[in-house]
Amino acid sequence: MVLEVGQVLAIVDWFVITSASNPRQARTIAEQVEEQLRLHDGSGPLRTEGVDDARWILLDYGDIAVHVFLDETRTYYDLERLWADVARLDWSELPEETSPTTTALRGL
Repeated sequence: MVLEVGQVLAIVDWFVITSASNPRQARTIAEQVEEQLRLHDGSGPLRTEGVDDARWILLDYGDIAVHVFLDETRTYYDLERLWADVARLDWSELPEETSPTTTALRGL
């Protein structure tokens, strides 16, 4: 899921939210996001948190925050409900003029 939070949250434009059924899968998703963005334009996250226990991995790319949750953690925190007042986008709906990071994420 992609949430357009930029109009209500000044520090980031987009939340990308996904989940995994186990810690290994969560780490693999996070690693693939990092690898694909690095291959696309050489970018890396400004900050990474939560990789050790992998319940909620955050990859901060400045304009985009990628959240990789374990299924039960995603249900518990329910970011989709917390940010219910922002636009939810399908990957195909992302504007073409978005950042290189967004363009690379679209390719995942």
